[in-house]
Amino acid sequence: MVRSDLKPQTLPHRARPPLPHERSERRYERDEAHWTTLEIETPDREAPRPLVVDLDGTLIASDLLIETAFSELGRRPQSILDMLMALSRGKAALKHRLSEPVDFNPGTLPYDPEVLSLIRQARAAGRPVYLASASHQRLVESIADHLGLFTGWFASDETTNLAGRRKAQQLVEAFGDRGFDYVGNDAADLPVWEKAAQSIAIRTPAGVRRKLARQCPDAEHLTHTRPTWRTWARMLRVHQYAKNALIFLPLLAAHLFTLEAITQAVLAFIAFSLCASSIYILNDLVDLQDDRGHRSKSKRPLPSGAIPLMHGVMAIPVLFLGALAVGSTVSLSFLGVLLGYFALTTAYSFVLKRMMVVDVITLAGLYSVRVIGGAVAVSVAVSEWLIAFSMMIFMSLALIKRYVELAARRDANLPDPTSRDYKNSDLDIVAALAAAAGFNAVTILALYISSDSVNELYSRPQLLWLVGPLLMFWIARALMLAGRRIMDDDPVVFALKDRVSLLTVAAAAALIVAAV
Repeated sequence: MVRSDLKPQTLPHRARPPLPHERSERRYERDEAHWTTLEIETPDREAPRPLVVDLDGTLIASDLLIETAFSELGRRPQSILDMLMALSRGKAALKHRLSEPVDFNPGTLPYDPEVLSLIRQARAAGRPVYLASASHQRLVESIADHLGLFTGWFASDETTNLAGRRKAQQLVEAFGDRGFDYVGNDAADLPVWEKAAQSIAIRTPAGVRRKLARQCPDAEHLTHTRPTWRTWARMLRVHQYAKNALIFLPLLAAHLFTLEAITQAVLAFIAFSLCASSIYILNDLVDLQDDRGHRSKSKRPLPSGAIPLMHGVMAIPVLFLGALAVGSTVSLSFLGVLLGYFALTTAYSFVLKRMMVVDVITLAGLYSVRVIGGAVAVSVAVSEWLIAFSMMIFMSLALIKRYVELAARRDANLPDPTSRDYKNSDLDIVAALAAAAGFNAVTILALYISSDSVNELYSRPQLLWLVGPLLMFWIARALMLAGRRIMDDDPVVFALKDRVSLLTVAAAAALIVAAV
């Protein structure tokens, strides 16, 4: 067998993999500028059969090509041109182009416990275990070294994409026809299962499972947790749809309660929700590595591997096109606002979120765009007071969100975040800015209540002055809870779950209704 310290790489050069009958010797073979060294030992004919394990979708519930592509786009959006040029030379060239991600950490990948257990059982029985992947050799070697469970590995390089029949041929050359057991997960593994002594599958799609059953009736299927509708709801961030309730604010502020206006607002709400979900998924794909190091974001469906990355990639255009379809039924003007929202959120995902302070201003602007969208949907004038108030209050909430993230990193002695242009030492300044923005929102509310326009909409405007103290209480309490480390990562989500927050909102709403 091939010694573990000299990995059985893809060997696309003229160096042929060792066959069982060859005796021990050292051989050097030259291919252009490359020298390949193989250490070959004469194996025992009674030696146990090797176990060969696939990587993407099998050993890990992820796909390294998708991960590295989005990681590169997140850092350098303009690299899309380089990636397309590399892809024009073949999939192997693209994988080579993406083979050195700066944020790649094999320790945070979502390894499958069933596959790891199978590997450990094989090693305990004295069987050699190999990792065979279509991912690039740099990544495969990094994972193999991290786990320390493999006798050797096979992987793609700059010219060879080790997938499908090419992988099957490579393994047959190394171990012989029916000379190995193979664990895989997808259609590309069917040619390999055909050459394996025992076929083992996990996370196989229904179509692949049927083909495998016809090809290898005795195939073994490992158990795994399948995503449920709740898992998909978490990926879509359905709980975040509460933020889109801002769409109804212009309708409420204008006291416009006709059936037509309410219908238009509901359609606008649905369109914004679908569009937001597409961006949430995109953001998760860009931030995979960073999210896996976070105490709560690591549990999201995509970073944790609960939903395949390819499913997330396919969901983005489906959701976005659905948003456009619904938005077009409202009005062309609203569709323009929706497209502006999508453009701004996309810019945030790839560029703006990495710019200090610009990121929180953008987040506040995105909340305000929801208000503008609601006004356009029901055809009412956008209140400058409402936009100004929204910018300040949501600037405060965005800064509280950053405060919570930085506090968690500093408490866990983690380094400064790589996906944000903040340092852990900025914690106190971020808290001060959050407080300033929050109380500026109270000032704007007070100026609005004292304006002449309030008398036209409310018969008892004096009651609105009581909303100010409630808002001050909530902002101060949110900052205190964040400082005590008991605030949720997202203040809006926290408010939806927190009884005191809900009571505060209910009291403010009651005062506004009473003032009408």
